[in-house]
Formats: sequence, structure tokens, C-alpha cells
Amino acid sequence: MATSICFGIQKGGCSKTTTAGIVSYMFAENSRVLAVDMDCQGNLTELLTKKAASEFVDNTILEALRDSDAEKYIFRVNDRLDVLPANNLLAILPRTLYEKFGLRSRSVYLQLRKILQPLQDRYDYIIIDTPPALSEHTMNALVASDYVVVMYESSAWCYSAVPNFIDSVSVAKQLNPQLKIAGILRTLNDVRRYDSKAFNDLIAEEYPDLVFQTIIRRKAATGRLSYYGFTDENNEIDEAIDQFKDFFKELNERVVK
Repeated sequence: MATSICFGIQKGGCSKTTTAGIVSYMFAENSRVLAVDMDCQGNLTELLTKKAASEFVDNTILEALRDSDAEKYIFRVNDRLDVLPANNLLAILPRTLYEKFGLRSRSVYLQLRKILQPLQDRYDYIIIDTPPALSEHTMNALVASDYVVVMYESSAWCYSAVPNFIDSVSVAKQLNPQLKIAGILRTLNDVRRYDSKAFNDLIAEEYPDLVFQTIIRRKAATGRLSYYGFTDENNEIDEAIDQFKDFFKELNERVVK
């Protein structure tokens, strides 16, 4: 059975997609991985496939959810990494689900879990990226996951977002009791700014049992992954992902197969 991990917080600019992409890449070095893009920006799709999200029209997670069948919408990146792509049309997912199941139906939040279930034996890990919103997209991702990594960019607005997101995790657990918070990842740290350190320390004091010890700093090579991707032509890959290795080790220790 695959272990499902989603990355989330209802705030943009917290490195959800970059981290989900790097973790997918790292797991795929030795395991079978399905990366699921639940963000209508389609950035995880573009990062892992090196294709424009617009190239996947009519072949995305939206159609998979509409048809209750993920199989024919899976895009193969290589022998160990597959992607369920997204593009901007995923924005209509709430309307699609409510028209199909009704405004009061809990089934609206169960559809991603439903379509991933038949794929459980094919993969070792399912990695799910989420949008920067507490939405039907995010709730479907949480209900479909075994673990969630809470993304935390060291700022006042992200600090105030964390408890609200944890409340959403609690709501999702009503439909998915096995969901666990793997931890809070402090990311995009700017070592030149005192307030970054202050907010990193603050979240550690607030949630001492949840924070990962690893703190991801802003790094140019990591930022350029969105352009160069995980290709042989990218001679910065080692530099880009090096600081994620300690986090990846911690994540493996917290995620029980």
C-alpha cells in the first residue's frame, strides 16, 4: 500500500510546490511515486514534467475526479515517477463536485481518496501538492492522505495561518481518522533577517513536538528548479536539493510504511 503525503498551508509563497517536487524526486530515486497536482496553477505538473500545464487540457486530475477514474490521466515521467497533472481549469473543481454530489454531501471531499484507492498497490508513495487556500482541493488532499506536512514561511501572516490549517486537518480527520501531521517545515528562511529567526523560534516554541529540526533557507539554485527542473541538463540539482536531504531523512523517520 502506498503512503500518501500532502503538503499544505493556506498561504502562498511557502514553497509547497518546490518541496513536493523535491520530495517526489528524492523518493523516486528508489521507490515508485505518483505526484498529484491539486493546485490549478499547475506548477508541480510543470516542475516534474517540464511541459506547460496548458498542454494537459482534458488530461488532468479534474477529468480524473469528474470520471471517478485516475488511470487514463496518469502521465509517466520515468520508470519510477508518474504525475496526475493539473492546469487552470482545476479552478472549477468545486462546481463540478457540488453539481455531481450536492451542496450538503460529504462525498465532495472523498473523491480524490476514491480515485487513488485503486492505485495503492502500484506505488510506494503518493505525494500531493495543494493550493494556497482552505478549499475543496485542499480538503480532498487531506482526506486522501496518511500524512500532511505543514509548510511554514517565517512571517507573521504564515504564523497566524498555521493554527487555522491545523483546525482544517482536524476537520479532515473526521472523514480520514488515520491522517497525521508529519510535522511543520520551516522554509524560505532568510538568514539576513532577524525577524525570520524570531518567527522560526516562535513556531518552535508553540509546536515543539511538530517542527522539523531542519530549516530550509532561501537559495538561488533551489529557486531555479522551476526553470531547469530535474533534468540531466541541470548541473545545479545537487546544490538545489542538498539542504533538503536532512528534511527528507526526518520525514522518512516520521512516516511509517
